[in-house]
Amino acid sequence: MKKAQLVLVPSPGIGHLVSTIEFAKLLLDQDDSFLITVLVIKAPYALDIDTFNQSLTTVDARIKYITLPQVTPPDLDPFRSPENFISLSLELHKPHVKEAILNHVMSNKSVPIVGLVVDVFCTSMIDVANELGIPSYVYFTSSAGFLGLMLYLPTRLDQVGIEFKETDPDLIVPSFVNPVPARVMPSVLFNKDGGYICFENHGRRFREAKGIIVNTFTELESHAVSSFLGGDTPPVYTLGPLLNVNGQSLKGSNSNRQVKIMEWLDDQPEKSVVFLCFGSVGRFSEAQVKETALGLEQSGHRFLWSIRKPPPEGQFALPGDYENYEEVLPNGFMERTKNIGMICGWAPQIQVLAHKAIGGFVSHCGWNSILESLWYGVPIITWPMYAEQQLNAFQMVNDLGLAVEMTLDYSLFSEELVSADKIAKSVKYVMEEDSEVRNKVQEMSETSKKVVMEGGSSYAAFGDLINVMLS
Repeated sequence: MKKAQLVLVPSPGIGHLVSTIEFAKLLLDQDDSFLITVLVIKAPYALDIDTFNQSLTTVDARIKYITLPQVTPPDLDPFRSPENFISLSLELHKPHVKEAILNHVMSNKSVPIVGLVVDVFCTSMIDVANELGIPSYVYFTSSAGFLGLMLYLPTRLDQVGIEFKETDPDLIVPSFVNPVPARVMPSVLFNKDGGYICFENHGRRFREAKGIIVNTFTELESHAVSSFLGGDTPPVYTLGPLLNVNGQSLKGSNSNRQVKIMEWLDDQPEKSVVFLCFGSVGRFSEAQVKETALGLEQSGHRFLWSIRKPPPEGQFALPGDYENYEEVLPNGFMERTKNIGMICGWAPQIQVLAHKAIGGFVSHCGWNSILESLWYGVPIITWPMYAEQQLNAFQMVNDLGLAVEMTLDYSLFSEELVSADKIAKSVKYVMEEDSEVRNKVQEMSETSKKVVMEGGSSYAAFGDLINVMLS
């Protein structure tokens, strides 16, 4: 069989890396004529993902990994606009990407290179593809709804020319069913320090690609997907859900902590536990931790709660784990709830969601987490924190009816507390009601498994993408 080479350039965020590797694995499962090389970029900030990067090579021996040299990050304050800082940092890797492709991929002249697949933050690498005469594709790790907003940004900039304001009226975005309130827009779109222009530029560059690959499925976001038809949008390939559901966790998979968590869940009744987990960046102030504890206690339901410790003030880093949870929890909380609750640090999220004891998921609404919860039929209670999560929460609650609102516009840096009463009420609703949301989530769970099987929409989209690449 004739071979073809494909190069992937993910951005160095755990959610982006996991999703990109799943795409590579499933592509090889469908057509083993591809030789895939992943160019691994080290994070330009103090985020501990080096161990994760090292574990990538054990995930699938069919994939070749090349770690690029580190570069000196731009002389910018990362707190003023993290998204702009990350995008500019990644752009500095262009010479290394070009060199790696020339020396390690195109040097094999007997096997043609048929595409460079770049992450949403790596659109500057389209320049490298153009210089080398390689077709470029964008791999979009979030929802089709958010993709539609990013494609809309250049049009809005040409019409309005300024950042969003919190007082803006609800916006009509073609990829959303309902008008989108300013309060659920990603904070980057309000940023005057390069964030808004940075994202608008990414959206503009998407249109230069030969195709856009999205980790979603048509049956989930039918309205958004149909909004891309016609116009100057490149072909959009919905290949999701791309999830590591059959493999082991890429972080801490053999830890004693994971064993203890799963053993504790084994002892709980079916669908009796609410799981609280907020992604690789999510954390709360001590005041919010205490309020959350009171809400859980007030709800009376069993819980598994992943609590992370904020990094030191002024440090651009991932949260860590507490050595002693009692220092942030209300007095006597752990003793009073010892028979119904478990507190942990990092948690193996996908394995937990797969467990029969889980009946609800209080989530930050990262897109990977949403797809995982839908796959396992676990209804989400929305608690978004950063990036596009508020937008995801809005879509899940208002457009799709697949989640229960606790809050739609909470921010990681908000001083406003989500009250114990609101937490207790939301948890009770999800855990006690045979609600329409739970039924819809179960139906979507069944659909999500069908679309990736032969004859399903995502399986067919994979075939279309392969045909385009190999042609």
